[in-house]
Order: sequence, then C-alpha cells, then structure tokens
Amino acid sequence: MKEPSVGTPAISGRAVQFEQFGGPEALSVREVPVPQAGPGQLRVRVTAAGLNPMDWFMTSDAQTAARFGLSLPCGFGTDYAGVVDQVGDGVSDFVPGDRVFGGALSRAVADYVVVDDMGTIVAGGEVHRTPDGVDDRTAATLTIAGRTAAAALAVVTPRAGETVLIGGAAGGVGVFAVQLARLAGARVIGTGSPSSADALRALGAEPVVYGDGLVDRVHALAPAGVNAVMDLHGTDTAQAARELGVPDERITTIAAQLDGITPANGATAPEGALGEIADLAAAGRLRVPIASTFPIEQIRTAVELQAARHVHGKIVIDLQQGRPRDQ
Repeated sequence: MKEPSVGTPAISGRAVQFEQFGGPEALSVREVPVPQAGPGQLRVRVTAAGLNPMDWFMTSDAQTAARFGLSLPCGFGTDYAGVVDQVGDGVSDFVPGDRVFGGALSRAVADYVVVDDMGTIVAGGEVHRTPDGVDDRTAATLTIAGRTAAAALAVVTPRAGETVLIGGAAGGVGVFAVQLARLAGARVIGTGSPSSADALRALGAEPVVYGDGLVDRVHALAPAGVNAVMDLHGTDTAQAARELGVPDERITTIAAQLDGITPANGATAPEGALGEIADLAAAGRLRVPIASTFPIEQIRTAVELQAARHVHGKIVIDLQQGRPRDQ
C-alpha cells in the first residue's frame, strides 16, 4: 500500500453522522478513525462536499434509509472533491496528489473517504479526475446534479430551435439542465420564484413564476408552443405541460412520478455524461453558481437551507475550514 508522499498521516478526522435518522437536528460532527484504503481502493482527503436533496431525503427515516441500503450509524452526503492521499494494492490509475471528484453514498461529508477504483456511487463509491480549470468546490457539485440533468435531457432530447420549459430551473439540478439545453441550441423558459428571475436570466433562461396561472404565463411567452418539458421539482410543471399540448414522451420528472411519463435520475444518465459536463465546466462553457458555503461544523444550518428548496444554485460544505494543519 502506498502512503502519501508528504505530511504526517492523520489518525482521526471529522465526519458528519446520524445516530438516529431524521432531519437536520439529528446530524452531528464526530471525530472518527481515518479509514484505510484496501486492495483496489483509494483514500481521498476531502476538500469540499456538495449537498443534494437526496441526501436528506434518504436519511429522513429508517424505512426510507433501508430502501437505499443505509443503516445506523450512518454518514451523510454523496458528492465530494479532494486529493488522493493513499492508494491500495492493485490501483494503478491514481497516485497520491491527484485531484479527484465523485460520489460516495451517504458518507461524503467527512475529512476522508475511501472509494473503490472501479466502483459506483452505491457500491463502493466512484472516483474521477478533476480537470484542470475546475476548482474543488465546483467539482463537488457535479456528480449527482450533473448526471440527473443529463438523464432528464436524454429523455426529452431538446433540439436546436425548440422551446423547452424547465420547472424548478434555479435549483441544483436546474442550473445544469438550463445550460445543457441552451448548449443544445434550445430556447429555455424556467420556472421559479420572483427572486430567482435574475439568476435564471444569468443562466440563459427566460424566467416565469411558478404556481396558479403557469399555463397562461408560459403561453404568453411562447404562443407557438413548447416542445419539451423537464419538471425538476414535483409534478406541477409536468401537468402544465400536458395542458400546453406537450406529448408525454417529451416530458420528464425527477422528484415524482406521473403515469405515462418517463422519470429520470442520475442512474439513467448516458454513459460518459459526467465527464462531458466536467469538461464543459473546465472549458468555461458551463458554470455552477455556488449559493453558499459552510464549514462542517455548520452542517445543520446548511442542510436546513438546502432543504427549504429556495436556494439559487448549489450549497457546498468546505472541509478545508477548521482542518488541522497536519491534515
């Protein structure tokens, strides 16, 4: 097993854990032994962890957690970015010092995470090289939201010259979906609160307020009609899409299901989609608005803000803050 080439190996680190499932009030920051990389694994010193709605949804109660294979004591968070600091036997693609990002189901908000060299988010965790030009905070937002947005686009296949309606466009997945649809050449109308209008315009979308009267407001913006719809919040936008005459095969949801409409999630993203998104970010063609960053000690506040679902962009936990110098 190869050890880091510099620094004094830490024997303990911080990790966010649940001792009982529940809301933000059940989260605690604990000192835990630093995990060791076994054969086919590598250890990452985490610098940033991005939050997603799925993080608090799947740990909200024991029954939901069991559906995702989680049991107590349980960690928290899935998206991470950082630096490889230990590799196990049989790992040849990574060396200590490599910048990486990826996903490790419900254990990413920690100073250290061990992932499989050839794993998946659910089974062992996954790892990818962080491209030059992408900072760690941005890299820590890409995996779940980027893949989910790519999966939604793969269902509705926006084309150049078409008009796409995106519900919840200012949220964590929305910021990716808007930009990917625009890169495909589509016109994008995005639903949000009045306070999100400027954020949506900055992404390239035309804002429209969600809620009662949405169909009329969208029709006023696009009298020729809407071609495809992605509902990234619930089902209200998908139901409006039907009223607007959009065929079911060009409507998708990510947070709820409707009969006859194909749902999307990160697991159904096209192969290679995450790498393409990372490359777009590196090239400056896709940007990720970071709404707020918090130190790990403020995890409850961060999750409360994220769970309110009114954030314009992504929330990131900065693991560099408060880390001892020898880590």
